[in-house]
Amino acid sequence: MTLADVLGTALASLRSNILRTLLTMLGIIIGIAAVITLTAASEGAQQGVGEQIRGLGSNLLFIRPGLEEADGIQLPGSGVNLFLEDSRAIEEANFEFIEAIAAQGTIGGPGDFIGAQAIYLGQNKSTMLLGTEPSYPFVRDFYVDNGRFLTEEDLTKKALVVVLGGDVADELFDTEDPIGKTMRISVGAGPISIGFNFTVIGVMERRGASANTSQDDVVIVPMPSLQARISLVRDARGRTNIDQINIKLKDRNKADQAKEEIGQLLMALHAVDSPDFRIQSQSDILDTATQVERSLQVLVVSIALISLIVGGVGIMNIMLVSVTERTREIGIRKAVGAKRTDILWQFLIESVVVTTMGGAIGVLVGVGATEIAERFQIGGDSQYVVTPLWVMLSFAVAAVTGLFAGVYPAWRASRLDPIEALRHE
Repeated sequence: MTLADVLGTALASLRSNILRTLLTMLGIIIGIAAVITLTAASEGAQQGVGEQIRGLGSNLLFIRPGLEEADGIQLPGSGVNLFLEDSRAIEEANFEFIEAIAAQGTIGGPGDFIGAQAIYLGQNKSTMLLGTEPSYPFVRDFYVDNGRFLTEEDLTKKALVVVLGGDVADELFDTEDPIGKTMRISVGAGPISIGFNFTVIGVMERRGASANTSQDDVVIVPMPSLQARISLVRDARGRTNIDQINIKLKDRNKADQAKEEIGQLLMALHAVDSPDFRIQSQSDILDTATQVERSLQVLVVSIALISLIVGGVGIMNIMLVSVTERTREIGIRKAVGAKRTDILWQFLIESVVVTTMGGAIGVLVGVGATEIAERFQIGGDSQYVVTPLWVMLSFAVAAVTGLFAGVYPAWRASRLDPIEALRHE
C-alpha cells in the first residue's frame, strides 16, 4: 500500500467515529489553548512591566530606605532612614556622573496606613500626596500638560499650591479647567485627619501605571509645604523623612560607579558600616521583574504541558481500544496481503492526525481567547502577546505527543496474528 492509501484508510476510520475522535482531541485542544493563552498573558505582562519601568524616565537611579543583605536579598527597613538632607548632600558632592536630582516624599501610597484625600466641591478621591522639587519633571521625564509645575519660589514661600495627576483632575473637575481653583487635601488615618486648602497650578501629562502605582493618581505639592504642615514627615532631629531620591545620570554606563560612590557617601552620613538604604537602577528593576515573569512563565507552561501529557495518555488509551475493536478488520487486511508496516503506519498516522488536528484547533482557540480577553479587557489593563515561537512549539509538542502515544497501539496492532484476529468476535 502507498502512503496515500494508508492515510486515506486512517482518515476514513477517524470519520467513522467522529464523536470519539473529537473527544480524543479535547485534551490536546485544551492543552494547546492553555499554553498559548498563558504564555500570551505572561509575555504581555513582561512587556507591560518593561514599558512601565522605562516610563519612569531614562538613565535613572532610585535610592530608597531599607536594608540590603550581602546575598542580594532586599528587606524593608524597620524605620524611615532616608532624609531630604541626604539628597542635599549628594547634590553638594557634585558627582560628575549626575545630571539632576530630585527627592520625593509620599503619603497615601501603597502599604501606607496614612491616607490622603483630594476634595473639591463635595467630590472626594483617595490619592497619593507627593512632596517634591522643581527638578522632578526633568529627572522623571514627566511634564505638565496644562498650567505650570512647582518653582523655587514655591519652595521658598512654602506655597500652598498643587499640581494634579490626570486621573485626579478628571475625577474632581470633570471638564472644568482646574487651573486657579481651590481644593482641599486631607491627610490622616481613620477619623483623625488634618486638611489644608491648595490652589491648583497645573495638571500633569498622562503617564499611566508605574510598578504598583499609577502616576496619574497623584497630587504634587512643594516639599517644604508638606514638611511645614505635616509633622509626620519630620523626625525628632528635625530632618525631613523622604521615600525616594531620584537621580538622573548623564550616562547609564556609569550606574555601577554611581551606586558605589553614592553608597559610600550615604553610609558615612548615616554612620553605618552596611547600607540602611537601597540603590537600584532601572536595569536592576527591569532584570528583577523579568526574572519573576520568566519564573511565572515556566510555571504556567508546566501546568499547560501537563494537560498535553494527559491528552496524550487519553489518545493512547483510545487507540488501544480502537485496536481491540478492530482486531477482526486487522486480520482481514493481513489476510488479503497487508504488511505489518501497513498496519503500523495506519494506526500511527491515525494518532498523529488526531493530535495535529487537535493542535490546530487548540491554536485557533488559544489565539481567539487572547483576542477576546484583550478586546473585552478581561484581567483589567493586562496585555496579551501571542508569539509565533510558542504557537509553533506547542503545535510541535502536540504532534510529538501523538507520535509517542500512537507507537505502542500501532506496534500492538501490527503484531496481531491474522488467524487469531479473524477468529476474534
